[in-house]
Amino acid sequence: MDLITSAERDKLFNRFERDAFHLELRDDYGSPIEDTPYARWKRGEPDDYAWLDDWKALMKRVTGEGKTVRRVRVVTEPHSQYVTWEHSLTRLNLEVGEDIRWLPRHQLPEGVTFPVNGNDWWLYDDRLLAVGHFDTEGRVLGSEIIEDPDIVTECIRLRDLLWAVAIPHVEYKP
Repeated sequence: MDLITSAERDKLFNRFERDAFHLELRDDYGSPIEDTPYARWKRGEPDDYAWLDDWKALMKRVTGEGKTVRRVRVVTEPHSQYVTWEHSLTRLNLEVGEDIRWLPRHQLPEGVTFPVNGNDWWLYDDRLLAVGHFDTEGRVLGSEIIEDPDIVTECIRLRDLLWAVAIPHVEYKP
């Protein structure tokens, strides 16, 4: 399987026309760009969030063009340390136009199954998937591009189901 890098995946935000949706299913992630700020947070030290500047600029631009960027984060309660940290940062995503909802794993609708082997994915304009692949430490190995209409249709169905039952960030009180 061919994988593209995170930087190559982020370039997809320059090509989509209407909607980008991210399904996040992990309780822990590892990312070199996040390692230092996450360690600072665990030590109770302040953060200037400069490491998020490129992402925030990209999101501000695409949402400013009238495009939507949405996420559903399926999480275990009580939260892992990582999800607690992620929750504390979500206001920064909202400030640049992302719409983020949370879905406690125990509130998943009965019978839900996750396509693409339960991996996270970005869905662009209901036609293209960038499926994340991770190592055992939660570090991103890359994303697999999938345009198979049957797989895309299954992801659209799941997105619509989960979006309808997930809790908007401002209402989610972990």
